Amino acid sequence: MRLGVLDVGSNTVHLLVVDAHRGAHPWPAHSEKAVLRLAEQLGPDGALREAGADALVKAVSAARTSATGLEVDDLLAFATSAVRDATNAAEVLAQVRDATGVRLEVLSGADEARMTFLAVRRWFGWSAGRLLVLDIGGGSLEIAAGVDEDPDVAVSLPLGAGRLTRERLGTDPESVLPPSPATVDELREYVDGLLDPVVDRMTEVGWERPVATSKTFRTLARLAGAAPSGAGLWARRKLTRSGLRQVLGFIRHIPPAQLVELEGVSAGRAHQVLAGAVVAESVMRRLGVDSLDICPWALREGVILNRLDKLTPV
Repeated sequence: MRLGVLDVGSNTVHLLVVDAHRGAHPWPAHSEKAVLRLAEQLGPDGALREAGADALVKAVSAARTSATGLEVDDLLAFATSAVRDATNAAEVLAQVRDATGVRLEVLSGADEARMTFLAVRRWFGWSAGRLLVLDIGGGSLEIAAGVDEDPDVAVSLPLGAGRLTRERLGTDPESVLPPSPATVDELREYVDGLLDPVVDRMTEVGWERPVATSKTFRTLARLAGAAPSGAGLWARRKLTRSGLRQVLGFIRHIPPAQLVELEGVSAGRAHQVLAGAVVAESVMRRLGVDSLDICPWALREGVILNRLDKLTPV
């Protein structure tokens, strides 16, 4: 069957179309995205501004048109932290539904962590043993650990790269000056503080193979010397804590407007790289992780696999 996954995230609205059936590898047939940065369009009252809601409607409508043209059998549409955190989420969801006919399911942070964990487990298989999975999104950080396909512990923290860039660093894509050293140090202390109650829980569960996924971790791994995307899906990629510290050491001195010039850094997320690096370094340090395997599958693939698992065997 042909499945479409419409992921409304904090940074992008991403449609992924795959050909798959139960027990098979989902093969991508089409991918398109619109960069909306919805998390940056939340007003002081926490509501998604009218311009952001209108842009979301337009992006969802375009994605549905593409999915219809590609003869998708089922469209799985979901939203994560940007819509989840909006104080007017119900109104925005209704606006999208009325204008496009698409019903967005709002995933909880824990559900994000579980779906991502499922994708990572399927990618690495049972031989990976007990997994630790880290995922830095635009609005939140998900951490999960366990030995089965459903993690023993799945938590979500408001430590997304986009959120922290906006709320803690105060930078934008056009900034010509990097954040002050004091600001970066304050961010690290803030991240460490939110990680405090999670560290003991994750340590009690334990793990044998630490893994990271998401665009943020892939970008940081590339900056630390991992293979570029052109090397293909199957290229093995890692991010070491020592390599991450070196990356953090030089990007903290680069203005956001110039970060896009670095190889592997996308224009839409360049200004968020520093905040993402601070979160990645903090969580690796606090959990005592020296090296992370980078998994190319993440939340969207987890949603697809979960849907396929529910199909009645032929």
